[in-house]
Amino acid sequence: MSNLPDESQKRFIAILSKKMDLGRTLNVLGHLSVGLSNRLESDEAYYVDYQDFDGNVHPNLSHYPFIVLKADNSNKLRKVSEEAFIRGIKFTDFTSSMIEGGSVEQQKRTKETKEEDLEYLGVCLFGDTEILRDFTKKFSLYK
Repeated sequence: MSNLPDESQKRFIAILSKKMDLGRTLNVLGHLSVGLSNRLESDEAYYVDYQDFDGNVHPNLSHYPFIVLKADNSNKLRKVSEEAFIRGIKFTDFTSSMIEGGSVEQQKRTKETKEEDLEYLGVCLFGDTEILRDFTKKFSLYK
């Protein structure tokens, strides 16, 4: 346990549109999280197992914090996505074109939509805490 890096150095941040219902919000968060974790190198994030008193293992939870914030609209999410891209920060984003049908249909619909017409529903980032805070601090906690 003591070989782990300082957990305040890095973090995951998800920023989600406040315009979605709970089911959609959780679905978008799931897609963003799984996608982002797949983009990370094996030595970037740390995962730990928790063991309870009875010896049961609760496996593979993030050592780093996972913060969930909310955004008022698509344009604010678009700007976060653009900023992450410019800064070389690993991220995933999710738009309304990715909702209905299977992934093949969603990919086709997204490809047929101009970027400026995409409605962003969420962005998920992983990186150095101070760098992420620099451009996500204006968002409030999702409650």
